[in-house]
Amino acid sequence: MAVRYLKKHAALEGIVSADDAENLAQWLQQQATPAVHLGKCEHVHGAVLQVLLVLQPKLVALPADALLAGVLQGA
Repeated sequence: MAVRYLKKHAALEGIVSADDAENLAQWLQQQATPAVHLGKCEHVHGAVLQVLLVLQPKLVALPADALLAGVLQGA
């Protein structure tokens, strides 16, 4: 799994696949203040990107990929 669920945020690391989308969505919906850390994220599947765009958690750290960071900041 490329997602670690911590006390204050979910850390997305490396390549995050479609298999992670449903669990991430459920976890974010259960949090009072949902947040994600994408600092070590290299790639997210479109399903995970959709979860992030729809649920709009707080972004603790943006990914290094400028295109992905721009999409997430623009949402």
